[in-house]
Amino acid sequence: MVSLVWLVPALPLLGVIVNGVFGRTHIREKAHLVAVPAAGLSCLVALLVFLDALRGTTLDWDLYTWMAAGDLKVSVGFLVDPLSAVMMLTVTFVGFIIHVYSIGYMHDDPGYPRFFTYMNLFMFAMLMLVLANNYLVLFLGWEGVGLCSYLLIGYWYEKHSASTAGNKAFIVNRVGDLGFLLGLFLLWTTFGTFHYREIFTRAPELLPAGGALVTVLTLLLFVGAVGKSAQLPLYVWLPDAMEGPTPVSALIHAATMVTAGVYMVARSGALYNLAPVSAGVVAVVGAVTALFAATIACTQNDIKRVVAYSTISQLGYMFLGAGVGAYASAIFHLFTHAFFKALLFLGCGAVIHALHHEQDMWRMGGLRKVMPVTAATFLVGALANAGIFPLAGFWSKDEILFAAWSGGHPVLWTLGAAGAFLTAFYMFRLYFVTFTGPSRVDPHQAGRLHEAPAVMTRPLLILAVFAVGIGAAVGFPPEQGLFHRFLAPAVAAAHGEAAHPSWTLEVGMALVSLAIAGAGILLAYRLYVVTPELPERLATRFRAAYTLLFRKYYVDEAYNAIFVNGFLGFSRFMWRADDRVVDGAVNGTATATVGASVFSAWRLDLGIVDGLVNWIADALQGGSNRVKRVQTGLVQNYIMAMALGIFAIVSLYLFF
Repeated sequence: MVSLVWLVPALPLLGVIVNGVFGRTHIREKAHLVAVPAAGLSCLVALLVFLDALRGTTLDWDLYTWMAAGDLKVSVGFLVDPLSAVMMLTVTFVGFIIHVYSIGYMHDDPGYPRFFTYMNLFMFAMLMLVLANNYLVLFLGWEGVGLCSYLLIGYWYEKHSASTAGNKAFIVNRVGDLGFLLGLFLLWTTFGTFHYREIFTRAPELLPAGGALVTVLTLLLFVGAVGKSAQLPLYVWLPDAMEGPTPVSALIHAATMVTAGVYMVARSGALYNLAPVSAGVVAVVGAVTALFAATIACTQNDIKRVVAYSTISQLGYMFLGAGVGAYASAIFHLFTHAFFKALLFLGCGAVIHALHHEQDMWRMGGLRKVMPVTAATFLVGALANAGIFPLAGFWSKDEILFAAWSGGHPVLWTLGAAGAFLTAFYMFRLYFVTFTGPSRVDPHQAGRLHEAPAVMTRPLLILAVFAVGIGAAVGFPPEQGLFHRFLAPAVAAAHGEAAHPSWTLEVGMALVSLAIAGAGILLAYRLYVVTPELPERLATRFRAAYTLLFRKYYVDEAYNAIFVNGFLGFSRFMWRADDRVVDGAVNGTATATVGASVFSAWRLDLGIVDGLVNWIADALQGGSNRVKRVQTGLVQNYIMAMALGIFAIVSLYLFF
């Protein structure tokens, strides 16, 4: 069955082609009849391939030669091994569930065919990324998901905020991709190939452990991961990505795009194993990001934005696990996170759908009575995200924290534990304010509130089942369960064999982690259920700290001032240094004209670029004005010119 792997990305691509060509003119409101089966059949084939991989079958298949230039030869090829099989199944299953949910959420949208075309394209790009057998095809999918994020975040392009958010995501990711591209160049110059198997086999002999070359190489690759997976300092695009439709948010956060960086680091584990400095950077960035994003989530009021900062934080845990060498635990958390984060976003979508696109949690309250299914499934997602036993998030996040502690990184464990406390707090702050207590819904809407339609609630129920049981089903016993045994061959080269700590220590650390999460939930209950007036008093008393968190540490403002406005200002300066000088030149004043010509002669766009172009044009025009005088139209002039020419030639021949 592994030979059918090409169908997994091909089926969504077929959906893109059909809806892209015929969606607007013929299919219209029936676009889901193409897109959803394409995603579903892709998931079915992925399951068959996964079951074959589960029996130990692997495949490294070059489908055809993509490019050949000199020594460079790159094929479009697929790799089926435990790591790619897990990612493939996660992307297709969660993606299919989100496609089904989108039928109800987007049913009255005028761009219905365009939406499903982009969603299928997103799945195709992500599947190419995770199934590639070489870095260049991975990069093709890498850029593909970047393009799709731009298209889907800015899907409602008539809204200025949506188009701006799409641009922001695209530009910030280009910063990270520059580092990734430089890393690919370094890979090629070092190995002469982009193929995983050849690189990982030859890495120990060509890259001395701890050397400068492997350190620079892995750091450059990680720059790309920082952008794609929204880690410090390139995380700023992901919260604004909430401008897109909620199913888009779910797809980006749960199954595509942001998990690409974690996958790439885990896939490149054999390289990071040779670069302890880079691995340390990965772990530190992940731990700091996990805590940093969690603090911001505690003060946000937009329900999707809270969950978005939660994603940034959870991705930080994944990088923390990868940085300390627990690659299997990092991918395990990626796997469980896909289910409960998709559940949380789709739950937010059901609320937003019922409230006619209201997203402020302080204009909600008491929704549990009118939306019982959404409330119950959202509670499951919140418990899983908080890491409460025995839900999925408990098993995977606890493994990462335990790996940090047992690996001799108590500071990283402390950062992760603090983030776990805040995760439980902000998730239940969100749940209590939105679903419990008195209703704060607009009276005009309160009477029309209702549960989401079945096409939206059934995906919530399916995801809730997985959020409850998938962690224990495949992750018990910790680090030795079905998931880890299956994944071990794909990551063994990265972490090697290590002595397993005692069960007493592991159970003890798990209880500590559970107590930390429980304390966060109790604090949220105390503040938002028992004494709901207390948070406002605390915010007033600690106004400076609250404002700092609410304004997200003013990072966006700083980036706008330094990079956006700074770059625009520098560009204007390079175009023309002084409006007064140039305006004077335009108006014809002599002093201003001289000043403009002198000042722009050495640095300005108007002086160098425009000046050079204008000078060439003037020179050609002046020359043509002089040369055209030769063409008089008088025959006697031409005879005189011929005679003089003959005389000159004969003279040169006779005397020289």
